[in-house]
Amino acid sequence: MINELLLIFSVVFIYGAAILGYALFGKAGLYCVSAVATILANIEALILVNAFSMEQTLGNVLFAVTFLITDILSECEGKKAANKAVLTGILSSVFFLVLSQSWMLYNPSESDWVMPSISAVFSNTPRMMISSLVVYAISQFIDVRLYHLWWKFTDKKCGDNKKFLWVRNNGSTLLSQLINTVLFTLFAFYGTYDFGTLISIMLSSYIIFVITSLCDTPFVYIARRMKDSVEC
Repeated sequence: MINELLLIFSVVFIYGAAILGYALFGKAGLYCVSAVATILANIEALILVNAFSMEQTLGNVLFAVTFLITDILSECEGKKAANKAVLTGILSSVFFLVLSQSWMLYNPSESDWVMPSISAVFSNTPRMMISSLVVYAISQFIDVRLYHLWWKFTDKKCGDNKKFLWVRNNGSTLLSQLINTVLFTLFAFYGTYDFGTLISIMLSSYIIFVITSLCDTPFVYIARRMKDSVEC
């Protein structure tokens, strides 16, 4: 039960951190949270836990908040700002990938005790991180694109560009998360697991993403209300 409680706390804390960052620093706060979440997600993705009767990676929640951030920026600041958040995440991932791999090129001193642990964690991450980086870029740009397509659709249908926020939020995130799940599983694990296991990983990962995506909707509404209160 401890894993389930920790995951619920993580969702509230991480989503809340995005809202707090936006409240305190505006777009810059969201860019900062996106960069930190992207880096940490690449590490957490290596940790597997059992929760809610599923084996899952801890990186799911942190990756989910990056979709929340692009949706908030799309809703409140525009498409250009949302795409900038994606580029921020890509730059952060590249920076972290290059730097973390360079650590293992050093010859540690005789008194060093941490290098074996660093090597154990990061020597197996390049494929995971490169897969994550490529899939992140593809799925996030698709998410931003879909968000604005849904927005045009709902605006055309009801004549009010503030209504049906939940449609464009979930319509874009659920589709882009599906693409993210399928591509990442294939890129990161193809050849490592059999086809049945790959399907199982896809299904469990997407179920988690569906839940976290539905949970982020209230936070997008909060950000929208914050933006409207500032403009009034």
